Amino acid sequence: MRAFLIIALLFLFTQTKAQQNNINSIKASYDPDAIAELYDRIPLGLVFRYENGQTRKTEGYLQGVYRWKNIKISSSNGSVQNGYLLVNRQQLASQQFIVELTISVPESATPITTKLELPHLTGIRFNHYADSLKRGFRFYLNVEGTFTSGKVYPLDTATIKFETDAGKLLGQDLLLNSNDGTTRSITVTAVNKNDPGMSVSSTIPVKQLSDQ
Repeated sequence: MRAFLIIALLFLFTQTKAQQNNINSIKASYDPDAIAELYDRIPLGLVFRYENGQTRKTEGYLQGVYRWKNIKISSSNGSVQNGYLLVNRQQLASQQFIVELTISVPESATPITTKLELPHLTGIRFNHYADSLKRGFRFYLNVEGTFTSGKVYPLDTATIKFETDAGKLLGQDLLLNSNDGTTRSITVTAVNKNDPGMSVSSTIPVKQLSDQ
């Protein structure tokens, strides 16, 4: 009787182990509320799907029970640390914003590969706060980006390079000296640093009338 019980337990253990080892696929995702469009540290989530139909999710933003300490991941871009994907954004552009993850877990004898596409710019536009530029005062160059996620965010000089045909660029500000009495308008161009083919220009009138 005891021998039969031991054999039955071994059989049950073997069957359970076999079921755990049969992973059909792993799906990777990122937290849509984490502004992955701009930030380089992105919360990552994994969903493991098994042959028996079961699924398991990672802890963190997916609120699953699978612990990150039991997972080893190598990434084609940046690195993964305790549930966060740290990316090299300039490198992402050359990889069409697709990150390949190679995942090793105790239940699988071989690593499993999956891909994750991150949101990226589809266009840029100016959205000026004022209709005209006043001599001697900084004019903030407000640029917005539209992303594949459908979201719109303001962009700064980490992403955008500016060019101007008059005045002086001070970071993201445009300044025309107060003693310049000839310039009537200034054309400014914003260029996506990661994709120079994506640019937009705007002609800003210079205020001619005095405030008094």
